[in-house]
Amino acid sequence: MPNIKLQSSDGDIFDVDIAIAKQSGTISTMLEDLGMDEEDDDPVPLPNVSAMILKKVVTWCKHHKDDPPKPEDEENMEKRTDDIDSWDQDFLKVDQGTLFELILAANYLDIKGLLDVTCKTVANMIKGKKAEEIRKTFNIKNDFTPEEEEQIRKENEWCEDP
Repeated sequence: MPNIKLQSSDGDIFDVDIAIAKQSGTISTMLEDLGMDEEDDDPVPLPNVSAMILKKVVTWCKHHKDDPPKPEDEENMEKRTDDIDSWDQDFLKVDQGTLFELILAANYLDIKGLLDVTCKTVANMIKGKKAEEIRKTFNIKNDFTPEEEEQIRKENEWCEDP
């Protein structure tokens, strides 16, 4: 398969199989819109993705290159967070900063599978935790007064476990 050059925000060039790169809707659209093909020597600039994150994204795309396309009918799909395969679980054992950068990159590059699995990982970090535990996990400052917090609790009683 022919290769294409991708340029990270910090200027690093990645030589990537074009089929792997086209897992990104953004890159695929760029190639079509710019009329670029594998003969082009100009790298595709990715100003929102650092080299460290782009390397991880390419690794993920290589591993998932033969995955069947996900069904388009998301309205009727059950939203689950317990269906992350073991390779992805290991791949996403990274610090929070890296995980959130991967989410941003997956969103920017329009790689639905990677976006889904990274968001599910964050959802699993939150699931079953109280507000204070979530704040501690993500280092979020509580800026509510006790009165505001009580008001919010009352307004959202309906979604609390009995």
